[in-house]
Amino acid sequence: MLRPSILQRSTSFCISSNSNINSKNRNNNRQQKNIHNHYTRNLATTTPPQSPTNTTPLVPTPSADLASKEYKYWNREEYTASRKKGRYEYLIKISPESIVREAKILSLSDPDDDANKCLTESMPFGSSIIATGTTFADFAHVSENPDLHPNVVYVSPSCPKARKHLPLLLKEFPSIEWVHVRSAGIDFVVSDILSNHPNLPIVTNAKGQFSSSLAEYTMMACSYFAKDLPRLLRQKSDNKWDKYDVEELRGKTMGIVGYGDIGRACARLAQVYGMKIVALRRNPALSASDPLVDMVYGTDKNSLNQLMSESDYIVCSAPCTVETQGLVDADAFASVKPGAVFINVGRGPVVDEDAMVEALKDGRLKGAALDVFREEPLPEASGLWDLDNILISPHNMDQTSTFMHEAAEFFVYENLPRFICGKTLLNPVDPRAGY
Repeated sequence: MLRPSILQRSTSFCISSNSNINSKNRNNNRQQKNIHNHYTRNLATTTPPQSPTNTTPLVPTPSADLASKEYKYWNREEYTASRKKGRYEYLIKISPESIVREAKILSLSDPDDDANKCLTESMPFGSSIIATGTTFADFAHVSENPDLHPNVVYVSPSCPKARKHLPLLLKEFPSIEWVHVRSAGIDFVVSDILSNHPNLPIVTNAKGQFSSSLAEYTMMACSYFAKDLPRLLRQKSDNKWDKYDVEELRGKTMGIVGYGDIGRACARLAQVYGMKIVALRRNPALSASDPLVDMVYGTDKNSLNQLMSESDYIVCSAPCTVETQGLVDADAFASVKPGAVFINVGRGPVVDEDAMVEALKDGRLKGAALDVFREEPLPEASGLWDLDNILISPHNMDQTSTFMHEAAEFFVYENLPRFICGKTLLNPVDPRAGY
Protein backbone atom coordinates (compact mmCIF):
# COMPACT_ATOMS: atom_id res chain seq x y z
CA MET A 1 0.00 0.00 0.00
CA LEU A 2 1.22 3.59 -0.72
CA ARG A 3 2.58 5.53 2.24
CA PRO A 4 0.01 8.12 3.49
CA SER A 5 0.81 11.75 2.80
CA ILE A 6 1.66 14.20 5.57
CA LEU A 7 -1.87 15.60 5.37
CA GLN A 8 -3.36 12.13 5.70
CA ARG A 9 -1.17 11.27 8.68
CA SER A 10 -1.93 14.55 10.39
CA THR A 11 -5.63 14.07 9.72
CA SER A 12 -5.53 10.61 11.31
CA PHE A 13 -3.62 12.06 14.30
CA CYS A 14 -6.14 14.86 14.60
CA ILE A 15 -9.00 12.38 14.72
CA SER A 16 -7.23 10.32 17.35
CA SER A 17 -6.46 13.35 19.52
CA ASN A 18 -10.03 14.58 19.33
CA SER A 19 -11.55 11.22 20.32
CA ASN A 20 -11.81 12.16 24.00
CA ILE A 21 -13.20 15.68 23.83
CA ASN A 22 -16.54 16.39 25.41
CA SER A 23 -19.92 16.27 23.71
CA LYS A 24 -20.11 19.96 22.78
CA ASN A 25 -17.42 19.39 20.10
CA ARG A 26 -19.08 16.38 18.43
CA ASN A 27 -19.85 18.34 15.27
CA ASN A 28 -16.18 19.15 14.88
CA ASN A 29 -15.39 15.46 15.28
CA ARG A 30 -17.77 14.56 12.48
CA GLN A 31 -16.06 17.06 10.18
CA GLN A 32 -12.65 15.61 11.00
CA LYS A 33 -13.91 12.08 10.32
CA ASN A 34 -15.32 13.14 6.97
CA ILE A 35 -11.92 14.56 6.01
CA HIS A 36 -10.23 11.34 7.11
CA ASN A 37 -12.66 9.18 5.14
CA HIS A 38 -12.16 11.35 2.06
CA TYR A 39 -8.39 10.85 2.10
CA THR A 40 -8.68 7.16 3.02
CA ARG A 41 -10.94 6.55 0.01
CA ASN A 42 -8.54 8.44 -2.25
CA LEU A 43 -5.63 6.42 -0.93
CA ALA A 44 -7.45 3.14 -1.57
CA THR A 45 -8.36 4.08 -5.11
CA THR A 46 -4.83 5.16 -6.00
CA THR A 47 -3.12 2.03 -4.69
CA PRO A 48 -1.78 0.10 -7.71
CA PRO A 49 -3.01 -3.48 -8.11
CA GLN A 50 -0.64 -6.16 -6.86
CA SER A 51 0.34 -9.27 -8.73
CA PRO A 52 -1.21 -12.56 -7.58
CA THR A 53 2.12 -13.68 -6.10
CA ASN A 54 2.34 -10.63 -3.83
CA THR A 55 -1.20 -10.31 -2.61
CA THR A 56 -3.10 -12.09 0.13
CA PRO A 57 -4.98 -15.04 -1.39
CA LEU A 58 -8.65 -14.47 -2.06
CA VAL A 59 -9.34 -17.68 -0.18
CA PRO A 60 -9.77 -16.84 3.55
CA THR A 61 -6.95 -19.28 4.27
CA PRO A 62 -5.28 -21.80 1.96
CA SER A 63 -6.90 -24.61 3.95
CA ALA A 64 -10.36 -23.11 4.22
CA ASP A 65 -13.53 -24.71 3.02
CA LEU A 66 -15.10 -21.98 0.91
CA ALA A 67 -18.54 -23.47 1.52
CA SER A 68 -18.18 -22.65 5.19
CA LYS A 69 -17.72 -19.36 6.99
CA GLU A 70 -15.61 -21.08 9.63
CA TYR A 71 -12.04 -22.34 9.30
CA LYS A 72 -12.28 -26.12 9.21
CA TYR A 73 -9.02 -27.64 8.04
CA TRP A 74 -5.57 -27.82 9.55
CA ASN A 75 -2.29 -27.35 7.71
CA ARG A 76 1.09 -27.80 9.37
CA GLU A 77 2.87 -24.99 7.53
CA GLU A 78 0.11 -22.44 8.08
CA TYR A 79 -0.18 -23.23 11.76
CA THR A 80 3.58 -22.93 12.23
CA ALA A 81 3.59 -19.60 10.44
CA SER A 82 0.59 -18.16 12.27
CA ARG A 83 1.49 -19.70 15.64
CA LYS A 84 -2.09 -20.86 16.16
CA LYS A 85 -1.09 -24.36 17.19
CA GLY A 86 -2.15 -25.25 20.70
CA ARG A 87 -4.43 -22.24 21.19
CA TYR A 88 -7.04 -24.16 23.16
CA GLU A 89 -4.45 -26.26 24.95
CA TYR A 90 -3.04 -23.00 26.28
CA LEU A 91 -6.54 -21.81 27.20
CA ILE A 92 -7.09 -24.94 29.30
CA LYS A 93 -3.80 -24.37 31.11
CA ILE A 94 -4.51 -20.77 32.07
CA SER A 95 -8.25 -21.13 32.49
CA PRO A 96 -9.41 -24.59 33.65
CA GLU A 97 -12.96 -23.28 33.87
CA SER A 98 -12.98 -23.26 30.05
CA ILE A 99 -13.37 -27.06 30.15
CA VAL A 100 -16.82 -27.99 28.91
CA ARG A 101 -16.47 -31.77 29.05
CA GLU A 102 -13.95 -34.42 29.92
CA ALA A 103 -12.43 -36.52 27.14
CA LYS A 104 -12.39 -40.26 27.93
CA ILE A 105 -10.47 -41.92 25.14
CA LEU A 106 -10.28 -45.42 23.71
CA SER A 107 -7.05 -45.76 21.72
CA LEU A 108 -7.52 -48.28 18.91
CA SER A 109 -3.81 -48.70 18.27
CA ASP A 110 -0.78 -50.81 19.08
CA PRO A 111 0.27 -50.15 22.70
CA ASP A 112 3.90 -50.16 21.51
CA ASP A 113 3.30 -47.56 18.77
CA ASP A 114 6.08 -45.05 19.50
CA ALA A 115 4.36 -42.34 17.45
CA ASN A 116 1.63 -42.21 20.10
CA LYS A 117 4.10 -41.33 22.83
CA CYS A 118 2.46 -37.95 23.44
CA LEU A 119 -0.80 -39.72 24.35
CA THR A 120 0.83 -40.99 27.52
CA GLU A 121 3.14 -38.07 28.29
CA SER A 122 1.47 -34.83 27.24
CA MET A 123 -2.29 -35.17 27.49
CA PRO A 124 -4.15 -31.93 28.20
CA PHE A 125 -5.96 -31.40 31.47
CA GLY A 126 -9.44 -32.87 31.30
CA SER A 127 -8.51 -35.89 29.19
CA SER A 128 -7.47 -39.48 29.85
CA ILE A 129 -6.76 -42.71 27.98
CA ILE A 130 -9.14 -45.34 29.35
CA ALA A 131 -7.79 -48.28 27.34
CA THR A 132 -5.51 -49.12 24.42
CA GLY A 133 -5.64 -52.12 22.12
CA THR A 134 -5.96 -53.42 18.58
CA THR A 135 -9.00 -55.67 19.02
CA PHE A 136 -12.48 -55.27 20.43
CA ALA A 137 -11.62 -57.78 23.17
CA ASP A 138 -8.91 -55.44 24.48
CA PHE A 139 -11.65 -53.08 25.66
CA ALA A 140 -13.84 -55.66 27.42
CA HIS A 141 -13.00 -54.33 30.89
CA VAL A 142 -14.34 -50.92 29.89
CA SER A 143 -17.78 -52.44 29.31
CA GLU A 144 -17.69 -53.88 32.80
CA ASN A 145 -17.29 -50.43 34.36
CA PRO A 146 -20.51 -48.44 33.89
CA ASP A 147 -18.89 -45.25 35.21
CA LEU A 148 -16.31 -44.85 32.47
CA HIS A 149 -18.53 -43.73 29.55
CA PRO A 150 -15.86 -43.28 26.84
CA ASN A 151 -16.68 -40.49 24.39
CA VAL A 152 -13.64 -40.45 22.06
CA VAL A 153 -11.98 -43.11 19.89
CA TYR A 154 -8.46 -42.49 18.59
CA VAL A 155 -7.61 -44.76 15.64
CA SER A 156 -4.03 -45.37 14.56
CA PRO A 157 -2.75 -47.10 11.39
CA SER A 158 -0.92 -49.43 13.79
CA CYS A 159 -4.28 -51.17 14.28
CA PRO A 160 -4.35 -53.41 11.16
CA LYS A 161 -8.03 -54.39 11.49
CA ALA A 162 -9.53 -51.06 12.52
CA ARG A 163 -12.22 -51.47 9.84
CA LYS A 164 -13.56 -54.47 11.75
CA HIS A 165 -13.19 -53.31 15.34
CA LEU A 166 -14.25 -49.65 15.15
CA PRO A 167 -17.94 -50.41 14.38
CA LEU A 168 -17.95 -52.87 17.30
CA LEU A 169 -16.70 -50.17 19.66
CA LEU A 170 -19.32 -47.70 18.43
CA LYS A 171 -22.06 -50.26 18.98
CA GLU A 172 -20.81 -51.19 22.44
CA PHE A 173 -20.31 -47.61 23.60
CA PRO A 174 -23.12 -45.31 22.39
CA SER A 175 -21.55 -42.55 24.48
CA ILE A 176 -18.82 -42.05 21.83
CA GLU A 177 -19.13 -38.60 20.26
CA TRP A 178 -15.95 -38.35 18.21
CA VAL A 179 -13.59 -40.60 16.23
CA HIS A 180 -10.17 -39.29 15.20
CA VAL A 181 -8.03 -41.11 12.62
CA ARG A 182 -4.25 -40.55 12.79
CA SER A 183 -3.77 -40.48 9.03
CA ALA A 184 -4.98 -38.48 6.06
CA GLY A 185 -6.50 -41.49 4.32
CA ILE A 186 -9.42 -43.09 6.13
CA ASP A 187 -9.84 -46.02 3.72
CA PHE A 188 -8.45 -48.44 6.34
CA VAL A 189 -11.39 -47.70 8.67
CA VAL A 190 -14.24 -47.12 6.20
CA SER A 191 -16.82 -49.89 5.82
CA ASP A 192 -20.51 -50.27 5.01
CA ILE A 193 -21.15 -51.09 8.65
CA LEU A 194 -19.52 -47.83 9.74
CA SER A 195 -21.28 -45.78 7.08
CA ASN A 196 -24.66 -47.20 8.04
CA HIS A 197 -24.19 -46.69 11.76
CA PRO A 198 -27.44 -45.13 13.06
CA ASN A 199 -25.66 -42.59 15.28
CA LEU A 200 -22.39 -42.01 13.46
CA PRO A 201 -20.21 -39.68 15.56
CA ILE A 202 -18.03 -36.86 14.24
CA VAL A 203 -15.01 -38.24 12.37
CA THR A 204 -11.79 -36.26 11.81
CA ASN A 205 -8.39 -37.11 10.33
CA ALA A 206 -4.80 -35.85 10.05
CA LYS A 207 -5.27 -34.05 6.74
CA GLY A 208 -2.63 -31.34 6.22
CA GLN A 209 0.14 -33.25 7.98
CA PHE A 210 1.68 -34.95 4.95
CA SER A 211 1.06 -32.49 2.12
CA SER A 212 4.33 -30.56 2.00
CA SER A 213 6.63 -33.57 1.71
CA LEU A 214 4.47 -35.08 -1.05
CA ALA A 215 4.50 -31.75 -2.89
CA GLU A 216 8.31 -31.72 -2.71
CA TYR A 217 8.40 -35.24 -4.12
CA THR A 218 6.06 -34.20 -6.91
CA MET A 219 8.34 -31.39 -8.04
CA MET A 220 11.35 -33.70 -7.81
CA ALA A 221 9.52 -36.18 -10.04
CA CYS A 222 8.76 -33.44 -12.56
CA SER A 223 12.43 -32.47 -12.67
CA TYR A 224 13.50 -36.13 -12.82
CA PHE A 225 11.93 -36.41 -16.27
CA ALA A 226 12.37 -32.79 -17.43
CA LYS A 227 16.14 -32.92 -16.89
CA ASP A 228 16.44 -36.64 -17.73
CA LEU A 229 18.13 -37.69 -14.51
CA PRO A 230 18.33 -41.35 -15.60
CA ARG A 231 20.57 -40.27 -18.45
CA LEU A 232 22.78 -38.30 -16.08
CA LEU A 233 23.15 -41.32 -13.85
CA ARG A 234 24.06 -43.55 -16.82
CA GLN A 235 26.61 -41.06 -18.09
CA LYS A 236 28.18 -40.76 -14.66
CA SER A 237 28.38 -44.54 -14.40
CA ASP A 238 30.05 -44.70 -17.83
CA ASN A 239 32.40 -41.74 -17.18
CA LYS A 240 30.78 -40.11 -20.21
CA TRP A 241 30.62 -36.35 -20.87
CA ASP A 242 27.77 -35.85 -23.34
CA LYS A 243 25.71 -32.66 -23.42
CA TYR A 244 22.02 -32.77 -24.27
CA ASP A 245 18.96 -30.49 -24.25
CA VAL A 246 16.73 -30.42 -21.17
CA GLU A 247 13.17 -29.21 -20.67
CA GLU A 248 11.96 -26.34 -18.51
CA LEU A 249 9.08 -26.69 -16.09
CA ARG A 250 8.30 -23.02 -16.56
CA GLY A 251 5.33 -22.66 -18.90
CA LYS A 252 4.28 -26.30 -18.60
CA THR A 253 0.85 -27.35 -17.34
CA MET A 254 0.33 -29.39 -14.20
CA GLY A 255 -3.01 -31.18 -14.00
CA ILE A 256 -4.09 -32.24 -10.51
CA VAL A 257 -6.64 -35.04 -10.12
CA GLY A 258 -8.05 -34.63 -6.62
CA TYR A 259 -7.53 -31.02 -5.56
CA GLY A 260 -7.47 -31.41 -1.78
CA ASP A 261 -4.74 -30.39 0.64
CA ILE A 262 -2.05 -32.48 -1.08
CA GLY A 263 -3.06 -31.25 -4.52
CA ARG A 264 -3.06 -27.66 -3.37
CA ALA A 265 0.40 -28.03 -1.81
CA CYS A 266 1.63 -29.30 -5.19
CA ALA A 267 0.01 -26.34 -6.93
CA ARG A 268 1.66 -23.90 -4.55
CA LEU A 269 5.15 -25.17 -5.42
CA ALA A 270 4.40 -25.59 -9.13
CA GLN A 271 3.25 -21.99 -9.36
CA VAL A 272 6.65 -20.88 -8.05
CA TYR A 273 8.22 -22.79 -10.95
CA GLY A 274 6.02 -20.82 -13.36
CA MET A 275 3.70 -23.68 -14.24
CA LYS A 276 0.05 -23.36 -15.21
CA ILE A 277 -2.32 -25.27 -12.91
CA VAL A 278 -5.53 -27.05 -13.90
CA ALA A 279 -7.35 -29.11 -11.30
CA LEU A 280 -10.17 -31.57 -10.91
CA ARG A 281 -12.35 -31.82 -7.82
CA ARG A 282 -15.87 -32.95 -6.94
CA ASN A 283 -17.06 -29.43 -6.19
CA PRO A 284 -15.24 -26.95 -8.47
CA ALA A 285 -17.07 -24.00 -6.88
CA LEU A 286 -14.93 -24.42 -3.75
CA SER A 287 -11.88 -23.32 -5.77
CA ALA A 288 -13.56 -20.56 -7.77
CA SER A 289 -11.48 -17.86 -6.02
CA ASP A 290 -8.33 -19.91 -5.56
CA PRO A 291 -5.35 -17.85 -6.78
CA LEU A 292 -3.25 -20.95 -7.44
CA VAL A 293 -5.37 -22.54 -10.16
CA ASP A 294 -6.02 -21.38 -13.71
CA MET A 295 -8.92 -23.77 -14.33
CA VAL A 296 -10.97 -26.12 -12.14
CA TYR A 297 -13.00 -29.00 -13.57
CA GLY A 298 -15.58 -31.33 -12.06
CA THR A 299 -15.09 -35.07 -11.73
CA ASP A 300 -17.14 -36.15 -14.74
CA LYS A 301 -15.48 -38.26 -17.40
CA ASN A 302 -15.21 -35.53 -20.01
CA SER A 303 -13.53 -33.19 -17.54
CA LEU A 304 -10.95 -35.82 -16.58
CA ASN A 305 -10.17 -36.53 -20.22
CA GLN A 306 -9.85 -32.80 -20.89
CA LEU A 307 -7.38 -32.42 -18.02
CA MET A 308 -5.37 -35.41 -19.27
CA SER A 309 -5.22 -33.97 -22.78
CA GLU A 310 -3.84 -30.57 -21.78
CA SER A 311 -1.45 -31.45 -18.95
CA ASP A 312 2.27 -32.01 -19.31
CA TYR A 313 2.49 -33.38 -15.76
CA ILE A 314 -0.50 -35.16 -14.21
CA VAL A 315 -0.58 -35.48 -10.44
CA CYS A 316 -3.08 -37.92 -8.95
CA SER A 317 -3.75 -37.10 -5.29
CA ALA A 318 -7.31 -38.38 -5.04
CA PRO A 319 -8.40 -40.51 -2.07
CA CYS A 320 -9.55 -44.08 -2.56
CA THR A 321 -13.33 -44.28 -2.35
CA VAL A 322 -16.04 -46.29 -4.04
CA GLU A 323 -16.41 -43.46 -6.55
CA THR A 324 -12.70 -42.99 -7.29
CA GLN A 325 -11.57 -46.61 -7.72
CA GLY A 326 -10.39 -46.97 -11.30
CA LEU A 327 -11.09 -43.28 -11.95
CA VAL A 328 -8.00 -42.82 -14.14
CA ASP A 329 -8.80 -45.59 -16.61
CA ALA A 330 -8.01 -46.61 -20.19
CA ASP A 331 -10.15 -43.79 -21.62
CA ALA A 332 -8.24 -41.25 -19.56
CA PHE A 333 -4.86 -42.57 -20.74
CA ALA A 334 -6.17 -42.67 -24.32
CA SER A 335 -6.79 -38.91 -23.98
CA VAL A 336 -3.39 -38.13 -22.46
CA LYS A 337 -1.20 -35.47 -24.02
CA PRO A 338 1.68 -37.17 -25.89
CA GLY A 339 4.84 -37.13 -23.82
CA ALA A 340 3.09 -36.37 -20.51
CA VAL A 341 4.36 -37.60 -17.14
CA PHE A 342 2.00 -39.28 -14.67
CA ILE A 343 2.62 -38.94 -10.91
CA ASN A 344 0.58 -40.81 -8.30
CA VAL A 345 0.80 -39.73 -4.64
CA GLY A 346 -2.82 -40.53 -3.74
CA ARG A 347 -3.91 -44.16 -3.70
CA GLY A 348 -3.01 -47.01 -6.06
CA PRO A 349 -6.53 -48.33 -6.75
CA VAL A 350 -7.57 -44.94 -8.17
CA VAL A 351 -5.51 -45.76 -11.28
CA ASP A 352 -5.96 -48.54 -13.82
CA GLU A 353 -2.35 -49.78 -13.69
CA ASP A 354 -2.69 -52.00 -16.76
CA ALA A 355 -3.86 -49.08 -18.88
CA MET A 356 -1.07 -46.92 -17.49
CA VAL A 357 1.54 -49.56 -18.34
CA GLU A 358 0.29 -49.73 -21.92
CA ALA A 359 0.58 -45.95 -22.22
CA LEU A 360 4.13 -46.13 -20.86
CA LYS A 361 5.12 -48.88 -23.27
CA ASP A 362 3.70 -47.31 -26.43
CA GLY A 363 5.14 -43.86 -25.69
CA ARG A 364 1.97 -41.94 -24.94
CA LEU A 365 3.43 -41.32 -21.50
CA LYS A 366 7.04 -40.21 -21.27
CA GLY A 367 7.22 -41.61 -17.77
CA ALA A 368 5.55 -42.17 -14.43
CA ALA A 369 6.53 -41.53 -10.82
CA LEU A 370 4.63 -43.82 -8.49
CA ASP A 371 4.60 -43.74 -4.71
CA VAL A 372 1.42 -45.83 -4.38
CA PHE A 373 0.25 -49.01 -6.07
CA ARG A 374 -2.77 -51.24 -6.52
CA GLU A 375 -1.02 -53.93 -4.48
CA GLU A 376 1.41 -53.04 -1.70
CA PRO A 377 4.13 -54.04 -1.18
CA LEU A 378 4.67 -54.14 -4.94
CA PRO A 379 5.28 -57.82 -5.80
CA GLU A 380 8.75 -58.71 -7.05
CA ALA A 381 7.13 -60.27 -10.11
CA SER A 382 5.36 -57.03 -11.08
CA GLY A 383 6.18 -55.84 -14.57
CA LEU A 384 6.47 -52.26 -13.27
CA TRP A 385 9.97 -53.03 -12.01
CA ASP A 386 11.14 -53.77 -15.54
CA LEU A 387 10.09 -50.46 -17.11
CA ASP A 388 12.92 -47.98 -17.52
CA ASN A 389 10.61 -44.95 -17.61
CA ILE A 390 9.13 -45.43 -14.13
CA LEU A 391 10.35 -43.95 -10.86
CA ILE A 392 9.23 -46.24 -8.03
CA SER A 393 9.14 -45.41 -4.32
CA PRO A 394 7.71 -47.72 -1.62
CA HIS A 395 4.84 -45.49 -0.44
CA ASN A 396 7.22 -43.50 1.72
CA MET A 397 7.49 -40.06 0.16
CA ASP A 398 5.67 -38.53 3.12
CA GLN A 399 7.54 -40.67 5.63
CA THR A 400 9.73 -38.23 7.48
CA SER A 401 11.27 -39.30 10.78
CA THR A 402 8.62 -37.36 12.70
CA PHE A 403 5.55 -37.43 10.45
CA MET A 404 3.45 -39.84 12.52
CA HIS A 405 4.57 -38.26 15.78
CA GLU A 406 3.40 -34.89 14.46
CA ALA A 407 0.09 -36.40 13.36
CA ALA A 408 -0.46 -37.66 16.92
CA GLU A 409 0.54 -34.27 18.31
CA PHE A 410 -2.13 -32.60 16.18
CA PHE A 411 -4.70 -34.73 17.99
CA VAL A 412 -3.25 -34.06 21.45
CA TYR A 413 -2.39 -30.36 21.15
CA GLU A 414 -5.05 -29.07 18.76
CA ASN A 415 -8.19 -31.14 18.24
CA LEU A 416 -8.42 -32.74 21.67
CA PRO A 417 -8.33 -29.38 23.51
CA ARG A 418 -10.97 -28.12 21.08
CA PHE A 419 -13.19 -31.05 22.01
CA ILE A 420 -12.65 -30.43 25.73
CA CYS A 421 -13.52 -26.74 25.32
CA GLY A 422 -16.58 -27.50 23.20
CA LYS A 423 -15.13 -25.86 20.08
CA THR A 424 -15.39 -26.88 16.42
CA LEU A 425 -13.07 -29.76 15.52
CA LEU A 426 -10.67 -29.39 12.59
CA ASN A 427 -10.45 -31.81 9.66
CA PRO A 428 -13.97 -33.26 9.56
CA VAL A 429 -14.39 -36.13 7.12
CA ASP A 430 -17.38 -38.06 5.82
CA PRO A 431 -16.95 -41.84 6.16
CA ARG A 432 -19.80 -42.32 3.71
CA ALA A 433 -17.92 -40.38 1.03
CA GLY A 434 -14.56 -41.85 2.06
CA TYR A 435 -12.78 -38.54 2.74
